[in-house]
Amino acid sequence: MFSDIGALELVTLVVLAVLVFGPDKLPKVIQDVSRFIRKVREFSDSAKQDIRSELGPDFKDFEFEDLNPKTFLRKQMEQNEDLRELKELRGSFDLKKEMNEVADAVHGRETPAAVNGSAGAVAAANGTPDLLKKQDKPDTTERPPYDSDAT
Repeated sequence: MFSDIGALELVTLVVLAVLVFGPDKLPKVIQDVSRFIRKVREFSDSAKQDIRSELGPDFKDFEFEDLNPKTFLRKQMEQNEDLRELKELRGSFDLKKEMNEVADAVHGRETPAAVNGSAGAVAAANGTPDLLKKQDKPDTTERPPYDSDAT
């Protein structure tokens, strides 16, 4: 319940409790709070037992954590074989590498595949221009072609 509270936070809570309730009333307050928490836990456990007994023997392995949608979906995905294959495929895909290749292509830098010549060979074999290759800039004295329809 309090697993995410650090040591400094715990000391702060203790000092605050001593200041608010005083050292003579603090043990009684702690007893009352612990009794209240114990009763809430007992009530919760009895409610779970009642629900399990009402559901019958078909739901003997029913866990209330399964009512959380994330937990339910995670269990279903682990049980489904097709989804396991999809997860393996997703694990083999390196998104960072792909994004770096796209960024290199946009900025006109050479990619390792283009340096090896494999990307250029594939593009030449297909008859399509190599978009990853840095484009030659026209001569500054040469005017770009005029398109009368564009103006």
